Amino acid sequence: MNVKLIQPRMRKRPMDTDLKLHMAPPLGLLTVAALLRRAHRVTVENENVGPVDLNDSPDIVGISVTVDVLPRAVEIARSYRSRGIPVVAGGIHVTTAADTVPEDAFDALCIGAAEGTWPEIMADLARGALKKRYRCRGEMKGEDIVSPAYDMIDAKQYLYCNVVHTSRGCPYRCDFCYNSGREHRYVNRPIKDVLADIRATGQRHILFIDDNFAGNRAWTREFLQTIRPLGLKWNAAVSIDAARDPALLDLMRDSGCRSLFIGFESIDPRSIDSVHKGHNRTEDYDRAVEEIHRRGIMINGSFVFGLDGDTPETFRATLDWIVQNRIETVTSHILTPYPGTVLYGRMLAEGRLLTDDLSLYNTAHVVFRPKGMTPEELYDGYLWMYREIYSLKNILRRLPAARQQRTTYLLFNFLYRKYGGFTDRLCKLLGYARIGRLAQLLGRYRAVGSEAREAGGRLFPAGISGEGPRPAPPLPESAVREAD
Repeated sequence: MNVKLIQPRMRKRPMDTDLKLHMAPPLGLLTVAALLRRAHRVTVENENVGPVDLNDSPDIVGISVTVDVLPRAVEIARSYRSRGIPVVAGGIHVTTAADTVPEDAFDALCIGAAEGTWPEIMADLARGALKKRYRCRGEMKGEDIVSPAYDMIDAKQYLYCNVVHTSRGCPYRCDFCYNSGREHRYVNRPIKDVLADIRATGQRHILFIDDNFAGNRAWTREFLQTIRPLGLKWNAAVSIDAARDPALLDLMRDSGCRSLFIGFESIDPRSIDSVHKGHNRTEDYDRAVEEIHRRGIMINGSFVFGLDGDTPETFRATLDWIVQNRIETVTSHILTPYPGTVLYGRMLAEGRLLTDDLSLYNTAHVVFRPKGMTPEELYDGYLWMYREIYSLKNILRRLPAARQQRTTYLLFNFLYRKYGGFTDRLCKLLGYARIGRLAQLLGRYRAVGSEAREAGGRLFPAGISGEGPRPAPPLPESAVREAD
């Protein structure tokens, strides 16, 4: 059968340029493609990097849905279903909050992992007996996870194609996170499978896009010991409690870690307590930053504004802390109660939701009534934070003490954030892949892992396209065999 998979276009935030849209390919859809392509003809179209052809006639269409693209996904589905072509919706929003999806929008919903649902979907389609809902049965094991179809990506469309995942989910259940939904579980992949994916990227610089790279410390230590001799440079996201493990930080440094994305969320313990993120101890933040920086690792700090302990003074206090601790890059969000999360249920019960327009649920709009400030104060403060963090004055004040980090730091702060519009025009002229590789060569350390992760897991590690600088030699086959 002819299967078409679609990634709807995401809505850019005020500080974003098209660089955001071209950051990395859609991992989830490429996993479905890898799962099905032995028996079916599969195509993938990403509306973030080009138009979707709505005039073709596949046998079935699959659409990846995050909350903010649901309205666009419904439009795409309507176009196909009007011609009798069945449409299946899946992805993180459908898995977390299937009951919020309009009953008549799609022919079927895929709830949970593609590996546990899509084979059944295709079997039922062949019998003409497609059901309304498919749910992954049983517990997913790491060995059940299918590697994405690396060879199906047009690498020229993306800044970074060296993206790999070592796990799914997170062991923590913070109220505002999708992982607080009942359908989400945490599982690590077999190390040999991760090594095979690294080798398939054809690169020695890897962005690990896990929700929590160090969620299972024993697995992480074993993995880092395995890659230590391979000469990789890598970036990942970890929870702040990883910084309380000096031996783990040493191993990260020795195995090639160059930057860590960390969800600080807030410097106020009352705000942290309001979303039950107990493993974040604000009194330890300064020491944690010191320990990470002491090992030559940069930090991309994530902050959420609008938590129940926040006031208008929170923005200035947070900025001062960021500058004082020289946090190299910063990702800010307006608190957003995603449907299906614990936070959404609480906001709904308290009557604090301001809109049901899900296209606004992208962490750049105020969709609820905050406790400690007005919606206008929250939005204005959010924009102020970005302007101030990436002002010339504060870029210079946050300059890393370690000289070897400064090139990458300046590349990200100036060419991605402050002058991203210029860089995007340059990418359109010379090609996104070429500029991405050039940035890697110039900087050698990367601080963009969070930008890839912010795509909602819609990422995929592709091979080398042949354009731009020559890649490093691939990992030896023995590195994969030794992990068996």
